[in-house]
Amino acid sequence: MPDMNMTQGKESIEWRRVLRPSLCAVIVAASIALPAAAQGNYPDRPIRWILPIAAGGGSDTLARTIQAGFTESIGQQIVIDNRPGGSSVIGTEITAKAAPDGYTLLFITTTHTVNPSLIPKLPYDSLKDFAAVSLLVSQPNILVVPAALPVKSMKELIALAKSKPDTISFASGGNGSQPHLTGELFKSTLGLQITHVPYKSAGPAVIDLLGGHVQMMFVGPLAVDPHIKSGRVRALAVASTRRLSTHPEVPTTSEAGVQGLESGTWYGILVPARTPQPIIDRLYAATAKTMQLPDVKARLLAQGVDIISSSPQQFSAYLKSETAKWAKVIKDANIRPE
Repeated sequence: MPDMNMTQGKESIEWRRVLRPSLCAVIVAASIALPAAAQGNYPDRPIRWILPIAAGGGSDTLARTIQAGFTESIGQQIVIDNRPGGSSVIGTEITAKAAPDGYTLLFITTTHTVNPSLIPKLPYDSLKDFAAVSLLVSQPNILVVPAALPVKSMKELIALAKSKPDTISFASGGNGSQPHLTGELFKSTLGLQITHVPYKSAGPAVIDLLGGHVQMMFVGPLAVDPHIKSGRVRALAVASTRRLSTHPEVPTTSEAGVQGLESGTWYGILVPARTPQPIIDRLYAATAKTMQLPDVKARLLAQGVDIISSSPQQFSAYLKSETAKWAKVIKDANIRPE
């Protein structure tokens, strides 16, 4: 007669052999289904939008212009979280380390593609540690000179700089800033001998430009718009592929005879790397919708920006090209962080 305990033991072992793979399959299926379900319900709670800049400035104002419409388009509250410091590094690092679940977004500007070449040992990889959502808007630099300078076009300015080497100086709001880098790009593209004069911000730089202490400056239109209208400064060209709606009479740099000088401050949204593509697509659809809301669109255009709303793929390619572009400018001009 067989031993019942032994028989039951063998049966128990056989059942475990059958059940273990099945149980594993259930666990794996559940682990896949849970994120998928979460993505399907996304977003089901407020979303944090990190701004690595101080509150109250122009970039902060721009983000808050978009915020209300973004909340409406995505169907959840977008909560702005200002985390300034370290030339935007602090807020950017926080985002890089956040969970890739679509509930932490990062607002970036051109600085994001400049920092890798200016700041040694960044605590993140500016390309690999993030996924692109959308380029939102851009504000091209505009080339201005004091009204007293005897030039009325970019061609005349170039001729003056070439005829009098080292006598033309260009202002910027700081070493490594967009106006500085654009001036260096202008200088290297045309082989000019002009001198950079850095200031602590755009405000003092514009004041010295008005006073004739510096002879030219690439700067955002909002900083000099009143002075252009009053005639105290003369706008020679806009560093963009299209003219400004606020100053349609000012030619682009290409129209003025210089190719490849497009530059300015652009703004976009990133999320942590490994964020699921369906969530990225949902965010992109919401931003694209937001940028076309009549109230948002009108307020943005009044701020002198171009509405872009590029796809994640387009924005990703743009980030790579911008990073390479400014790396070359910084290397060629031997620019070092202050």
